[in-house]
Amino acid sequence: MVRYILGIFLAASVLVACSTNPITGRSQLSLVPESELQSMANQQYRQFLTESKVVSPSGDRDAEMVRRVGNRIATAVTNFYKQQGLASKLEGYKWEFNLIRDPAANAWAMPGGKVAIYTGLLPITRNEAALANVMGHEIAHALFQHGNERMSQGLAAQGLGTGLAVALANKPAATQNIFNQAFGVGTTVGVLLPFGRKQELESDRYGMIFAAMAGYNPREAIALWERMEAASNGNKPPEFLSTHPSEGRRKAQLEKYLPEALKYYKPGK
Repeated sequence: MVRYILGIFLAASVLVACSTNPITGRSQLSLVPESELQSMANQQYRQFLTESKVVSPSGDRDAEMVRRVGNRIATAVTNFYKQQGLASKLEGYKWEFNLIRDPAANAWAMPGGKVAIYTGLLPITRNEAALANVMGHEIAHALFQHGNERMSQGLAAQGLGTGLAVALANKPAATQNIFNQAFGVGTTVGVLLPFGRKQELESDRYGMIFAAMAGYNPREAIALWERMEAASNGNKPPEFLSTHPSEGRRKAQLEKYLPEALKYYKPGK
């Protein structure tokens, strides 16, 4: 009877925790308040930076490029949300962009604007515009709370859907692991379940738009994906690609979104 009541309680909690994203219009599971996720993200990001080889932008062109591109996209995103009357959705965002010296071809973004790009990704991006499309894509995942969805699913699966604070108190290690998996932190993201199809389409579409708003050619998203697939050589794909399902129609989908993104693109901006 206790398990039955608990099951009903958790099911009801999940229903109540569903919210509608104002940009995409999609209903999403959100068991964890954004403010709590941002707080945990800041702690995890600080820990990650202390345990990683962070490349200083003061003496490295690539690191300076990562920070420059990131700041331009952050400005574009901020302006876009203001124009939509959604500036409050970025409350608590304190953008940070760091290049990590690591051979993995990986990139991720946490709630609150905490972004990491790995040096192993740069030989594939090859140029600033392609990097902008990667960052736009990952930032879109964070903005649209896709990681929150995955973390909420993970917490619910372990019976920890009553809140992040309770989960951290009762199962701190498991909760931290769920967080890292949800946001792709580290170089073992190949073991993760891929983002859902709807999540990927949202990030594809708006990642190109955000890059275009920042003055970067959204066409590079298509060329980048082709290089990503080529980099796998038929074997295990790069870490970044392994968390993003490669579908036969992926290129066609990107081309479908291109005309919309080009409306925001102003060369030489």
